[in-house]
Amino acid sequence: MDFTIASILTLDGVTNGAIYALLALATVLVFAVTRVIFIPQGEFVAYGALTLALLQLGQVPGTVWLLLVLALVAAVLDALAGLRRGLPAGAVLAGALKGLVLPLAVVGVAWWAAPRQLPLLLQSLLTLAIVTPLGPLIYRLAYEKVADATVLVLLIVSVGVHFALTGLGLVFFGAEGFRNPSFWEARFSAGPLTLSGQTLIIFMASIALIVGLFLFFERTLRGKALRATAVNRLGARLMGISTSGAGKLSFGLAAFIGALSGLLIGPTTTMFYDSGFLIGLKGFVAAIFGALSSYPAAALGAVFVGLIESFGSFWASAFKEVIVFTLIIPVLLWRSFQHGHHDEEE
Repeated sequence: MDFTIASILTLDGVTNGAIYALLALATVLVFAVTRVIFIPQGEFVAYGALTLALLQLGQVPGTVWLLLVLALVAAVLDALAGLRRGLPAGAVLAGALKGLVLPLAVVGVAWWAAPRQLPLLLQSLLTLAIVTPLGPLIYRLAYEKVADATVLVLLIVSVGVHFALTGLGLVFFGAEGFRNPSFWEARFSAGPLTLSGQTLIIFMASIALIVGLFLFFERTLRGKALRATAVNRLGARLMGISTSGAGKLSFGLAAFIGALSGLLIGPTTTMFYDSGFLIGLKGFVAAIFGALSSYPAAALGAVFVGLIESFGSFWASAFKEVIVFTLIIPVLLWRSFQHGHHDEEE
């Protein structure tokens, strides 16, 4: 291996690490706020890339109908809950319709826009509008009722949600893979390296999103409410912060980050309906470096995972996945020896 090859592998590793960093941040965010180890995070990546691919073909993606069905089910459950609490029928109906406004609007726009072959940027924005609302709806239907359960129970629910979303992905997109067009076709030379426009977009989007999340948590009321919920759920509830609302917001942010990651890597790799699982799992490995609590450590861990994957694919391409996932064992052992074992509070 010479300097040129090492430079190319480093660039590839850092590029992948930027994507893993976003997924690691989403994983840490969801776990900190809801105690959910969100295994289906990778499915949002696949849904984002494949939804855009079908829009490119002029087809209405199946995620549109998933959004509509989940919104209708959530509206019915909210209406039944309101009636059980003795709320007036008018208020119950208004609340249910309010929750359906955004999904119905997105479905209508998608139905109108799909056959019209809109520009790539507009299709990407529509993809984010389709996939992002799935996050709060999944929290509402799968997690909200068991939000106070143990981490193990929430993990089992996550496994079920993962298999459900993967199966639906096969129904919506089929077994065929898709590769999306690049957002920027330019090429730039930097010594032995050749930077593509898509690589620069990945770096810029990742940095912008990380800075945006920092400002959101530090400068906005909703961000501070999420931080308070992450620190102490009971204390946040006593202070009037809705832990249910915090959970929906955290899942919404996770869905947005996942869909955006799918848009970013769609032009660089062929995406299949089940590709998101491995990608999300690598983000989870990166999050473990931060003990599912530290955002900077998770981001650094993501870059490290990307570099290990890149160099591992050069030296032993058949075992690159094994190498990456084996990293989690010494990290868990180190965390265990450092912090000891504490029984979970009931």
